[in-house]
Amino acid sequence: MLLIEPTMDYDKQIQAFRKEFLNAGDMDGSSHLRKYAKTEDWINHTIEYKSSESPNGFVKTSQYIYVREKDKKVIGVLQIRHHLNEMLEKYAGYIGYSICPSERKKGYGTAMLKAALPICKELGIKNLLIACIEGNEASKKVILKNGGVYENTIYWEERNSNIERYWIDLTKIE
Repeated sequence: MLLIEPTMDYDKQIQAFRKEFLNAGDMDGSSHLRKYAKTEDWINHTIEYKSSESPNGFVKTSQYIYVREKDKKVIGVLQIRHHLNEMLEKYAGYIGYSICPSERKKGYGTAMLKAALPICKELGIKNLLIACIEGNEASKKVILKNGGVYENTIYWEERNSNIERYWIDLTKIE
């Protein structure tokens, strides 16, 4: 498995991932992939967000795709936010991610998050806040398997959702 920044080498695979999500539901951690019919436009968008503080109050982020090497299938997407603004600190944390609906319950989410933690540590993050919607047991398990420690649950009025907040101590990972 590869956790890599998206490139046009994976155009067809990124579009297949996008199509599956358009048919299935929400896609977190994707830098708005659902809005981009062309992979090149999406990649340019992710480059803009990594190069500086992003427009519209978004923070600097790095976007990744999680690729299965044997068939080059994009299994997941993951976004690392380099720091937190007020909204992220309260509701979302440093990382957002999604696993392709047809590839869920196979351990990919746990492995993808584990692969991202050293990158977060390199960015200087010592304590990583990560959140999931209450009731998303799959995401909760991914977080817990990667050392997440539950802090609290808060209500996010804008999304009419309860958000579970967890912390991962990155000083304990190698």
